[in-house]
Amino acid sequence: MALAKVILYYGFAPVADPEAVRLWQTTLCESLGLKGRILLSPHGINGTLGGDMDSLKKYVKQTKQYPGFKKIDFKWSDGTGDEFPRLSVKVRDELVTFGAADEITVDENGIVGNGEHLTPEEVHQLVGKRGNEVVFFDGRNAYEAKVGRFKNAVVPNVQTTKDFIKELESGKYDHLKSQPIVTYCTGGIRCEILSGLMKNRGFSEVYQIKGGIVRYGEQYKDDGLWEGSLYTFDGRMTIDFSDQTEVIGQCDICSSPTKEFRNCGDDYCHQLYLLCDSCAADPANLICQHSSAKPRDPEAVG
Repeated sequence: MALAKVILYYGFAPVADPEAVRLWQTTLCESLGLKGRILLSPHGINGTLGGDMDSLKKYVKQTKQYPGFKKIDFKWSDGTGDEFPRLSVKVRDELVTFGAADEITVDENGIVGNGEHLTPEEVHQLVGKRGNEVVFFDGRNAYEAKVGRFKNAVVPNVQTTKDFIKELESGKYDHLKSQPIVTYCTGGIRCEILSGLMKNRGFSEVYQIKGGIVRYGEQYKDDGLWEGSLYTFDGRMTIDFSDQTEVIGQCDICSSPTKEFRNCGDDYCHQLYLLCDSCAADPANLICQHSSAKPRDPEAVG
C-alpha cells in the first residue's frame, strides 16, 4: 500500500520565464498523480503537494534539476491522501502576496537584504543570551495563531498577508524597533519576505527561523518554546509535533478547548470557524457571519 506524504517547500531564485516553468511543473505533477498548490513568480517557487511517497520523491528529484531550485529544503510530513482536492499551478507577481513586489530582490542565493537565518538551536542560544529582550513576531495570519504560537509572541492583527505592511506602518510596533525580533511562520517563506519588510521600516535586528515552525517543531517537538498545534493549508487543518501537544485554542462559541477549524457554511466564503465538536454539531453555528472585506488567504501555502 502506498505511503501518503505531504511536502512543503519554497525557493527564491530568478525565474526568467515563470509561464514555461508553470507548464513544466503542471506536466510533472500530473504525470506523477500529485495534487496541491504551486505558485510561481519571477522570484521563485512556493508549493505544497500531497501524494504517495515514491511519486513525491520523483517530483523532488526532477524539480531540483532546475538550476535555481537545487538547494530547496523540502519539508516532509505524514499525509492522508485527501489533503488536496485538485492540482493548482499558477503564476503570480509575488510568491506570497504582501503587495510589495517592488521591495523584493532575489539572486542565486535567495532574497537580498532580509533577516538573518537562525537554526532552532541558535534561536535557543539567542533567548538564553538576551532573555526577555527577544521578541517572537508571528508572520502568519492571526487565525493561525489561535491554535499554536511561540510563547509570549506578538501576533499582529492581520487576516491576510496583504494586511502586514499597513500593520507595520501603523506605529503599533515602533517600540520594538531596537529589540531582537525573531519572525516565524509555517515553513519559512513568509518570514523571508516579512523580515526584509521590517528591516526596510526601521527594525534594526530582525531574524527568521530557518525552516520555520516545521523545522523547529521537528527538533524540539513540545519541549521547547512552541506551544499548541500548527495550522496547515490543506485538508488536515492542523498537525501536532508529539502526543503531548497542549490544546490552546478555544471554541469561538463556548470557549471550550479545541484545535478544530471548520469551514464556513457558505461555499463562497474562505473563512474558518474554530469550534469544538459539540458546537460544530449545530448547523446554526456554521452560518456565514464573515465580512467579505476580510477574506482568508485561499491560495496561501506556508
